[in-house]
Amino acid sequence: MQELFDNIPEGPLADKWTKFKADAKLVNPSNRRNIDVIVVGTGLAGGAAAASLGEMGFNVKSFCFQDSPRRAHSIAAQGGINAAKNYQNDGDSTYRLFYDTVKGGDYRSREANVYRLAEVSTNIIDQCVAQGVPFAREYGGLLDNRSFGGVQVQRTFYAKGQTGQQLLIGAYQALSRQINKGTVTMYNRHEMMEVVKIDGKARGIIARNLITGEVERHAAHAVVIASGGYGNVYFLSTNAMGSNVTASWKSYKSGAHFANSCFVQIHPTCIPVTGDHQSKLTLMSESLRNDGRIWVPKKKEDAQAIANGTKTALDIAEDDRDYYLERRYPAFGNLVPRDVASRASKERCDAGYGVNKTGQAVFLDFSAAINRLGKDAVEARYGNLFQMYEKITAENPYVMPMKIYPAIHYTMGGVWVDYNLQTAVPGLFAAGEANFSDHGANRLGASALMQGLADGYFVLPYTISNYLADDITTGEISTDHSAFEQSEKNVKERLDFFMNNKGSKTVDHFHKRLGKVMWEKCGMSRSKEGLEEALAEIKAIREEFWKEVKVPGVQNSLNQELEKAGRVADFIELGELMCHDALSREESCGGHFREEHQTPEGEALRNDKDYSYVSAWKYKGENQTPELVKEHLKFENIELKQRSYK
Repeated sequence: MQELFDNIPEGPLADKWTKFKADAKLVNPSNRRNIDVIVVGTGLAGGAAAASLGEMGFNVKSFCFQDSPRRAHSIAAQGGINAAKNYQNDGDSTYRLFYDTVKGGDYRSREANVYRLAEVSTNIIDQCVAQGVPFAREYGGLLDNRSFGGVQVQRTFYAKGQTGQQLLIGAYQALSRQINKGTVTMYNRHEMMEVVKIDGKARGIIARNLITGEVERHAAHAVVIASGGYGNVYFLSTNAMGSNVTASWKSYKSGAHFANSCFVQIHPTCIPVTGDHQSKLTLMSESLRNDGRIWVPKKKEDAQAIANGTKTALDIAEDDRDYYLERRYPAFGNLVPRDVASRASKERCDAGYGVNKTGQAVFLDFSAAINRLGKDAVEARYGNLFQMYEKITAENPYVMPMKIYPAIHYTMGGVWVDYNLQTAVPGLFAAGEANFSDHGANRLGASALMQGLADGYFVLPYTISNYLADDITTGEISTDHSAFEQSEKNVKERLDFFMNNKGSKTVDHFHKRLGKVMWEKCGMSRSKEGLEEALAEIKAIREEFWKEVKVPGVQNSLNQELEKAGRVADFIELGELMCHDALSREESCGGHFREEHQTPEGEALRNDKDYSYVSAWKYKGENQTPELVKEHLKFENIELKQRSYK
């Protein structure tokens, strides 16, 4: 069995990152201009990485499939970004952020990576303030904070309900400066199709110009994958419809490992599904749980009356309301971690207390906050979120409680990386949500933005320089190499297949079927029987897809159905891997809830003796079962114990 090396520096936990930076090899500024780096993705991780590497003097090629880097899905993040600044003087520290993150991830993440994340978190806020990010401020002008799930301090910095947008504008400004200086070349509307390896090292990519259809070769001394997560494998998710796994999946098929793929996050506060007509779901920020209280009626007949439209939430007396998170988890109340809150909502709805026509919704009520703070104060904190909710549902949340239900939101799994954020392929790095490294089996709210900017601004510039120090005499990588020729040939053959296949069913037909299987059998809860059924069903979907998929239009022009075909083909293969991963992990932890493994109270029951490891899967070929490679986790600074938020 192949062994994975985490390459974590020796020494005390708090000194590891300092030691790494002190010992890292450097590239002389005059040599950097002779070294090329490709960055795939322009969200917070990719945009920050490209801007930082460009500022350092490397030649950077930045790729995004959108028409502008500003359309990266990071822009959709709402609630905030964590940092251990302790501005509220409520006991926060680097260690507490580290501990909360490891515990929130149900003890399935690397201590060293998480501590580094907590350590550099404070730098992120300083960087963003310097860029002009308009964080919320208190009356006296100091930066304000609020709480998020799974913690008992206020460490989340925010810009109303549009934090991701403001942070991305900051990263985009930094990126634009480098584009203007000529250190970054921007390739909008380009999608990565293959990783190119020469002598075992990542030396470039094959990309398709989505406007002209042209297949292009791009060479570099190193490649960074920062293309986000794979939540759209479920079809319905809070992700942008274009979000996909292709860049990560091609990395996996080129020799990188895919880690913990079954660890996906179900966000507890999303606008519920209303029917088969939907193509995506809408997030309602976790920040709303600061002041909103989640409840269902205590009586089933009241829940049924609300679902039937004969009663509303306002007709239910206070004593007849079950604030079930406050009841079950008094220490954290409505601010328990996302996986815990989501399962609790599912349990109430499965028991017959759901409050909409599908029976899959609970209330998020702000009446107490409005009475306590006043409507103006609530509007100042959440006004744009309330406005978005009302536009979608035609209900006024200042008057009528919101209806919410869990939905796929984020993926903790991703490309396996070591401490340096390098994959098993030398020269191929992965950053942000595209890698697996920091969040274990469940991400705490407001930590995605933290990880993306930490990786891009403060980690990759050191680790990738350490790698590239050995490439200063390599010279320019030629795209005439046979490896580029073969990779381009593979891409063109696949595109030709899609255009020439005489199928009868749309890409969306297969994507919806896959999503339904994944949600029902590898979603909020899983079982051995269900996962085995899912594997058989996905295999059948895959076989039918390659026979029956129909792609209209032409290849040498804008063709979004052709784009989707390639992405859905990758999602189908990913779905199989996720089910293998979930089936092999005979425990419940974080977002991975196996029905066979739960406490008497219905909480996740870990098996630390047998499953305290990272599941890193190695590609073995078409239609072959992937190989499981284990990276055993070491806990030297935190005691492993059953999570409790009571």
